[in-house]
Amino acid sequence: MAAQLQHLGYDDEKLQRVMERLPCRDVQARMLLALMGEPEQCSYPSIFIYGHRTTGKSHVIHTLLKELELPYATVSCVECVSVGLLFEQVLLSLFGSDSASLLSRSPSLSDFVRVYKQLCVQASAKQTRYIVLDRVELLRDMEANLLPAFLRLQELVDDNVTVIMLSEIVWDKFRPNTGCFEPLLLHFPDYSKGELQQILSEDSHPSYSPELYSAFINILLGVFYSVCRDLRELRHLAALNFSKFVEPLEQGKVKEGDTHKLWRNIEPYLKKAMQTVYLRELSSVQWEQQLQMEEKEAGAVRGLSAHAHVELPYYSKFLLIAAYLGSYNPARTDKRFFLKHHGKIKKTNFLKKHEKTSNHLLGPKPFPLDRLMAIFYSVVDSRVAPTASVFSQISSLVTLQLLIQVGHDDQLDAPKYKCAVSLDFILAISRTVSFDMVKYLYDFL
Repeated sequence: MAAQLQHLGYDDEKLQRVMERLPCRDVQARMLLALMGEPEQCSYPSIFIYGHRTTGKSHVIHTLLKELELPYATVSCVECVSVGLLFEQVLLSLFGSDSASLLSRSPSLSDFVRVYKQLCVQASAKQTRYIVLDRVELLRDMEANLLPAFLRLQELVDDNVTVIMLSEIVWDKFRPNTGCFEPLLLHFPDYSKGELQQILSEDSHPSYSPELYSAFINILLGVFYSVCRDLRELRHLAALNFSKFVEPLEQGKVKEGDTHKLWRNIEPYLKKAMQTVYLRELSSVQWEQQLQMEEKEAGAVRGLSAHAHVELPYYSKFLLIAAYLGSYNPARTDKRFFLKHHGKIKKTNFLKKHEKTSNHLLGPKPFPLDRLMAIFYSVVDSRVAPTASVFSQISSLVTLQLLIQVGHDDQLDAPKYKCAVSLDFILAISRTVSFDMVKYLYDFL
């Protein structure tokens, strides 16, 4: 439990509301309040806040400014495609709807400073004004004098204004070679596992006890914490999978305290969700519909995850099929399988070796790139030009570990590959593109 937040110049009731809305970020909130000082005091010109995504940077600063009723302007640098839009949003938020009309059509920094000073004379500041620049790293791509000017804006406009910059990048990546005014730095560290447990447990379902939802979050973090610490993504995963977690309870099969049986029920669904972390390729409704379809068609796509056959591009599937045929078919059989007019070849000659040993028992064999492309152009059902996109898809398959590059990296003239997927996997892939895989496998002659 965080201690009571106290600060001169602010109402205790407002500070209490701030602390209730900022779980696990009381240290950063206290630091910011100390830097901001009392409302009427002259604050530090610029504060630079940095940390990874979903560490609470924007949430903390906006909660403080909103709950304490301080005058502020929030600008997302992603939305500001020009300097003029940036200046307009600042003036509109601080001085009202008529202020932006004083700017010229393509305002410069000096125009912004002049208009700001003019408006300050008409509406002098009784409290510190705050300008919050989110994703401030994008300012580095604008005019070179823009970032140094915002760092010392208080001096330029002669007003009690503080610029708060939010970024995922450390300050060392911002500092220009010519030097600039140094802001105060405040780091927001990643949430620990215990902090994520506390924050996510507050989203408990109204139909179930907080203890049950906390147990579900504990299971979720046990699976996903090693690969995902993004609070937003974990919230999404919790919303997707909680209905499956409580399904045995709704059916009356288990009691609420039997977490072991609930874990056994949710485990396969969490493993499937692990394959689509961060992708957001499906909405919550589509995810539930897909799970229901997979339950009805259990065994039809055995050995293949839902992510694999949904996510692979069309030609990547044919490249993977060609790679599998190249790994498990002897090179001398290519003429029989892929040439229309290959002449008469006795089937018995092919069967002799097949009767001795199976290529699938021996494992995949390496094949050169030119053989892969030759098989690919034979099996694909349309004419494909040998463009860079086709070869980049081969590199993607290697990155996904569906193909393995054999030999040294410096063998650029004739790289060799092996296919690293199972028979069930490639059969399911071939079904998605209506390709009769068994017809082209030497072991199934």
